[in-house]
Amino acid sequence: MKKILVVDDDPYILMSLEFLMKKGGNNVMVARNGTEALDFINSTVPDLILLDIMMPDVDGYSICEYIKKTPKLKDIIVVFLSAKTKEADIQKGYDLGAALFISKPFSTRNLMKEVNSLLGTP
Repeated sequence: MKKILVVDDDPYILMSLEFLMKKGGNNVMVARNGTEALDFINSTVPDLILLDIMMPDVDGYSICEYIKKTPKLKDIIVVFLSAKTKEADIQKGYDLGAALFISKPFSTRNLMKEVNSLLGTP
């Protein structure tokens, strides 16, 4: 069972992504903001993080940068889910080490397909 951390400050998105990832057979944890996400990854290393960019405390870019610069965390797969859709925003996500950048709103079917592909699960 793969460990997935879902990080988003929107409770509705958080709840729907948690349900979707659990339905896909994953062990799912949630964080409502960047601070919770950082606390979590420093105690339990997930296989993959679904990460919002715009959050009130620590933004997703900073979290991704922290993950990729920390040796014990650098192999975590980061997937940005964001309403930031400018080419520069997307490129910044990839430059920081994200495996994938998915724009909101998104197709849940496509998201599951991409997550399963990144995790190597059917």
